[in-house]
Amino acid sequence: MFIDKLALLLAIIGALNWGGIGLFGFDTVAFLFGGQLALLSRIIYTLVGLAGLWCITLLFRTDEEQGHAPHTA
Repeated sequence: MFIDKLALLLAIIGALNWGGIGLFGFDTVAFLFGGQLALLSRIIYTLVGLAGLWCITLLFRTDEEQGHAPHTA
C-alpha cells in the first residue's frame, strides 16, 4: 500500500534526522528549511510524527491485511 511505504520513508527520514541530532548536534531538517521554527520545517516535523503514528498500525496488521499470502509450513 502506497501510504504504508510513504509513512515508512518519512519515519526513516525522521530517524536519520534524530540520529544526526544525537550524534552530531545537527538538525538536517532545520538546516535545509530555515530553522526549527520555520513553517516548512514544522510541516515536515508534523508529517514525520504522523508517519510514525501510522507505522504503529503496521505492527498490528495480519499478513492478509498487508496483502501478503499467509505463511504455510
